[in-house]
Amino acid sequence: MILLTKLDGMEFALNCDLIETVYENPDTTIHLTTGRIYIVKESMAEVIEKSIAYHRQIFSDMLKSNY
Repeated sequence: MILLTKLDGMEFALNCDLIETVYENPDTTIHLTTGRIYIVKESMAEVIEKSIAYHRQIFSDMLKSNY
């Protein structure tokens, strides 16, 4: 899960495994595979960076537990 901020300032956690598309027009809009749409304050690059960091942590933890 990644932490993002809605336009009204409310912070929420999003399951980044459900992200289908992200675009800026000009607000960052996230479409999920479930059909839900979120508009957030973070830039598209920030959403991608947070998703990558989340997956790195998950896979790193998984590799550590196997050894």
